[in-house]
Amino acid sequence: MTASIPPALRVLRADYANPTHARDLLALLDAYARDPAGGGAPLSAYAREHLVRAMAARGDAFSVLAYDGDAPVGLVNAFEGFSTFAARPLVNVHDVVVLASHRGRRIGERLLEEVERIARARGACKLTLEVLSGNTAARRLYTRVGFAPYALDPTMGVAEFLQKKLAP
Repeated sequence: MTASIPPALRVLRADYANPTHARDLLALLDAYARDPAGGGAPLSAYAREHLVRAMAARGDAFSVLAYDGDAPVGLVNAFEGFSTFAARPLVNVHDVVVLASHRGRRIGERLLEEVERIARARGACKLTLEVLSGNTAARRLYTRVGFAPYALDPTMGVAEFLQKKLAP
């Protein structure tokens, strides 16, 4: 059975210049990084030192935080990209974090609703994200809120997310 949304839940766009928001963003992202779905290792000292300032310097980045009362319990980091086929912006949902203690309470859904609201205000044509195939809880959430694999032509198959790491 799914627990209900906490009555004191607040979802808001993060202000990178707000020290509380910056601290909470780093704490939530570190919790995600330590989770098996996030790689199982803490954020690097470099990321902890530079991340919030680097995101604040990017006009294409925004973050959404969820609080249960005063406790930070959820985060989404998102970045604006561009769809050449639509000639409009798109928003990539890069990190979705809900603390283990608060999962199953529709907090991820509320975070993504706020991301969608911001994306629409930016004139975005779509939201994109990637998810690990074994992260069944996240896959259920994304399906429930309308995400689906995409194909331009079904005979060509669905798109896959690939990466090529570059040395620093």
